[in-house]
This record gives sequence, structure tokens and C-alpha cells, in this order.
Amino acid sequence: MSTKRDYYEILGVSKSATAEEIKKAYRKVAIQFHPDKNPGNKEAEEKFKEAAEAYEVLSDSEKRTQYDRFGHSRPGNGGFRGHDMNMEDIFSQFGDIFGGGGGSPFDSFFGGGGGRSRQRKGSNLRIKLKLTLEEIANGVEKKIKVNRLIHAEGVTFKNCTACQGTGQMRKVVNTMLGQMVSTTTCSVCNGAGQTIDKRPPGVDNSGLVSKEDMITVKIPAGVSDGMQLSMSGKGNEAPGGGMPGDLIILIEEIEDKELKRDGNNLVYDLHISFIDAAIGTTAEVPSIGGKVRIKIDPGTQSGKILRLRGKGLKDINGYGSGDQLIYISVWTPKKLTSEEKEKLESLRHAPNFQPHPDTHEKGFFERMKEYFG
Repeated sequence: MSTKRDYYEILGVSKSATAEEIKKAYRKVAIQFHPDKNPGNKEAEEKFKEAAEAYEVLSDSEKRTQYDRFGHSRPGNGGFRGHDMNMEDIFSQFGDIFGGGGGSPFDSFFGGGGGRSRQRKGSNLRIKLKLTLEEIANGVEKKIKVNRLIHAEGVTFKNCTACQGTGQMRKVVNTMLGQMVSTTTCSVCNGAGQTIDKRPPGVDNSGLVSKEDMITVKIPAGVSDGMQLSMSGKGNEAPGGGMPGDLIILIEEIEDKELKRDGNNLVYDLHISFIDAAIGTTAEVPSIGGKVRIKIDPGTQSGKILRLRGKGLKDINGYGSGDQLIYISVWTPKKLTSEEKEKLESLRHAPNFQPHPDTHEKGFFERMKEYFG
């Protein structure tokens, strides 16, 4: 059982908080527990890291959506980052939280970043992955080709001469209150702290080159159309070093010809003849994993719904499986031969062929209420 605190609780905001409210809340908590204000205080340092982790997720719309839906254990990538985040990660990822233009988030409050250059993060990649209903039902491992930007061989870097490798430009202004120091991202190296020294032909100005990678993606059972999964570190690499971006996988569900999906339930329309409905029979219906034989009781009415418990899709959160629902439709022939008409006409006024629904028979709206419930 996870002991991690709720991210919204950590920052002291509601689940409906706007991006700006989350940003302001993180600023307040981060200043309160910043290590420079609490030297040697391990508890404050842990709370500082905890707040950074919460902000990392809630400030990213995709991660926030996944957190709201799955909590700390999002599928496909082992959950969100924990307290393995180091201080360099925190300073590099949230350098713009105070509007400092890319420097350390606390430079203007605590006298600068101590020569700390900003670690950059590569851009994310997005792909669409089409899955059949069977693949969704059982989970699947896919190998996909992705064109990623990676560091080119033969490229060498040197410290940026404009910022001396810090990635920041400091400006000191004399005021009536004393000297005020502000920091901005270095315009020469864009905050990387390095510039290219040697660049082979075909390599871009960032020292990156496109390469086709084969990536193995494990898709958990129960995903749905439009769901996004994230693979950390499988995006483009960062110019001059740093953390690679993420690979965002958008799930597209291929519509099955026979089974229709309704949440975790599967729906199948079964058409039977009037004779089979009256006398009873057995029928084979498609299901995940193969055909299933079912029994049609004598006197089955059109519109009856048969339920196969647990024959639907697994819940992605591990809450069991859905059902397979079989909707019975009694087929009425559109054309009859003279002989068929004669036989049916002889039964027209027979007592058993007069409609007299059982008082316990569920009506259409009751069946639909049960179905959607």
C-alpha cells in the first residue's frame, strides 16, 4: 500500500485548482522549505523534494490527467517519480517557476544558484498505437520504430564563454536599497552552459542527429481509445546533455466487427429465428479468446439480454473484469411462401400465439436500466 501523500494536499490546493494557482502554491511551499532557509534540516529538505515532485506532475496537463485517474500508480511506466529526485533535478526542471527566465527558481531570494547550470530536458515524442480488441483484452508487448534525436558522434562541446558554463547571465543593479541581483537564461547557449566546439557534417546546431530506434512498449490490459501512456526518457535527447524527453503513446482502438465495447463490457447482437425463440436452442457466439456456446430457453423474447459474467475486459486499475452482454433479436422473415403463410395462418388464433406478457417480464426500459447499471 502506497504511503505517499496526495499531491494536491502537499501543495494545499483543491483538485479543481488552475495552473496558476498550482504554480503560486508551489512557490509558497518551496520557499518555506528551501534548503538555504533550513540548513541541515533533513525534514525540510524532504518536504522540499515532496513539493517539487507534486508540482512536476500537477503542472503537466498530461501527467495531471493520469494522476487524477490512476493516482500514484499510473499504468505502463511504474508510476510517477518519487523521492529519488535529487536537488539538481528540482532546480533544473522548475527554473521558470518564479518567472526568472530560466535561472534557478530561488536565485532572487537566496543570492543565486551557486554556479549551478540549468540542466535541460529534451522534447517529448508522440506516437499513435493501434490495438485490436483482443490485444486490449489481454495486454500486449509491441516493438515500434521511433525516430529520435540523439547526440551525434564526433560532436564536442565547450563551456559557454558568455556565461562561463552556468547557463545564466547575472545582472547587478545599484538602487537606493542596495545592490539587486537578477538572473536570466544565457542567450548564447540557451541555458545549456555549453556550446558546440566541433560539429561533423549533417549534424544540427544543437549537436543532435535523427536515429531510428526500436522500442519495446508493454501495454497493460484494459486500455481504452484516446488513453495516453508515457515512457520516461524515450523521447528526444537534450542538446548539450541533460534529461531525455518522454515518449507519449496515444491508444487507438480498432473497432471489432462482431463485439462492441461499452466501458469494460462487451456487447454482441444475436439474431435468432422465431422457431428457435419459441422452442429453444443453443448458439455459438464470439467472445474474447474464442467461441462460447450458450443456451436459448424456450419462449425467449426479443430484446432479452443474456449476461456472461467476467467475459468482458479487465479493468485497467485491477478492479476485476466486465461482462459480455448478448442482446437477443428475434428475426421476422420479410417474405413467406404460400405454404408458410398457410401454416402460420392456421396458428394465428391459437391461444399460445396470443401476446400475454408475464407480469414478471421486464419491459424495454427496465432492461435498459439493468444494462446500463
